[in-house]
Amino acid sequence: MKRITAAVLILLAACASTTEGEPPAGGPAEPAAGQDCNADGLQDLVGRPATAELGAEALRRSQSRTLRWIRPNSVITMDYSAQRLNINLDAQDRVERFTCG
Repeated sequence: MKRITAAVLILLAACASTTEGEPPAGGPAEPAAGQDCNADGLQDLVGRPATAELGAEALRRSQSRTLRWIRPNSVITMDYSAQRLNINLDAQDRVERFTCG
């Protein structure tokens, strides 16, 4: 029973984060609440390596509230959030595309 309780607490702690699939070395600051994501205009960042700096720039430019890093074969939730920017990465941790949701 203690193992199940500990596992549940660990899972709940992981869900409390505002960014998912943390970028390497740190994370971007969170912009003002209530902003909807706009991934238009981020194409110049495609092909760049995944870094905390890139995440912060993409978050700021997209006016998103949260950020999710999606690596190949990763499991993600299917919930939609108009305030979330998704950064899809390739196997070398380089940006493939940006989407909102």
